[in-house]
Amino acid sequence: MTKNKIAIIGLDSVPPELMFEKLLDKLPNIKRMYQRGIHGNLESCHPPITVPAWMVMMTGKNPGKLGIYGFRHRKGFSYNDGYIVNSTTVKEETVWEILSKHGKRSIVLGVPPGYPPKEVPNCQIVSCFITPSMDKAFTYPHSLKEEILSVSDGKYIFDVTFRTEDRDSIKKELFEMTEKRFDVAEYLVKNKSWDFFILHEIGFDRLHHAFWKFFDPSHPKYVPGNQYEHLDLEYYKMVDGRIGKLVEMLGDDCLTFVLSDHGSKGMHGAFCVNQWLEKEGFLKFKTPPSVVTEIDEAEIDWSKTKACGLGGYYARIFFNVKGRESDGLINPNDLEREKKSFAQKAMSIADDKGKKLNNFVFEPSELYGIAMGDKPDLIVYFGDLNWRSAGTVGHDSLYLFENDTGPDDSVHSMNGIFLMFDPKKNLKGKELKGLRVEDIAPTLLRLYDLEIPDGMDGRVILGVVNGS
Repeated sequence: MTKNKIAIIGLDSVPPELMFEKLLDKLPNIKRMYQRGIHGNLESCHPPITVPAWMVMMTGKNPGKLGIYGFRHRKGFSYNDGYIVNSTTVKEETVWEILSKHGKRSIVLGVPPGYPPKEVPNCQIVSCFITPSMDKAFTYPHSLKEEILSVSDGKYIFDVTFRTEDRDSIKKELFEMTEKRFDVAEYLVKNKSWDFFILHEIGFDRLHHAFWKFFDPSHPKYVPGNQYEHLDLEYYKMVDGRIGKLVEMLGDDCLTFVLSDHGSKGMHGAFCVNQWLEKEGFLKFKTPPSVVTEIDEAEIDWSKTKACGLGGYYARIFFNVKGRESDGLINPNDLEREKKSFAQKAMSIADDKGKKLNNFVFEPSELYGIAMGDKPDLIVYFGDLNWRSAGTVGHDSLYLFENDTGPDDSVHSMNGIFLMFDPKKNLKGKELKGLRVEDIAPTLLRLYDLEIPDGMDGRVILGVVNGS
């Protein structure tokens, strides 16, 4: 089923449990696409985080090949030197870069990490939510910036401030940001020549982080009858209306996908990984912190420290190895033994009520095959990702019930959504199983009848290519 035009509507962090189950009957446009198209759960990458997941989706290569394991990375084998991933970190070719080489034109709106925007021939690019401000160059070509500002009344919004207790302000800005994003999407679709279109909307992720406890009765902090109890429906319905309008503008000759990079679920708490490392003898402080302190600012005695961790949705564990780190302690020949010791102890961690957590410990090279870049020594999921990893130290307990970086109600889950809609066909709501984010890039290239480059980890989704 070779297609001339393909569009992707990317909805960050949308779980099938919300869009395909709880809310589907109240989302008329998504429901029509669901009933006439093909759908399924889309399994995310490890870790299931916005960055790297969208690049895994758009390159067909896993995080190990990309060398991207989250937003924040430790630089080399330093103790405190780190960096935030941006577009220049991505060395593998995206779908639109491959299409460009074949003379096909793309519109790329907000796909992370998209700042600074790369200069890709045949592309109209607007950068993503990591863009520092409107004052920066956030488009390619540069002249496109004035058009974007004109369409958005001089205030295009890249992201919202969502880790705050001012929920009313979050709600207001969230809706405004998303409306403007779709205004820009409609303008680009209507006024630019294109073969491939992709839109990324970060608003769902922010909605979930800021409001999940208000609309999910299973959340530990849910209170019935609160003022935001139906905000999930309100926001999803607004976006459903914008999707319906956009799909109509895309036309009958366009094959449309609605995709998310991972799902969301309620946060149970945060586990203080570095305090636990100290308790288990892996980490030693020169002076134990008396107040909550970032691990980078804590006084660590590296001459007596075997391992340290970074927090986030999961824990990244770095061992202190002789000849690798400047004050390395572990003999390289003993590293595997120390990893096994850590893993055994980590797998036995219990929650605040004494119930064993369902933890997972991964070795990057075993997880990915190839693990490039500044990878951690081990990756740890606490409580099957229901618990975050808190990297800060100086807490009174190993267990926190708020995010240590600010108010937060949700964590990420492994399954996002997959929905394909062809206006000219009724595919009767067929469900596909076993879909992964890596499969999207090779499937798109096959739909354009292009050769799939070597090294992609994904497979072509035959149920999509065959159109039945």
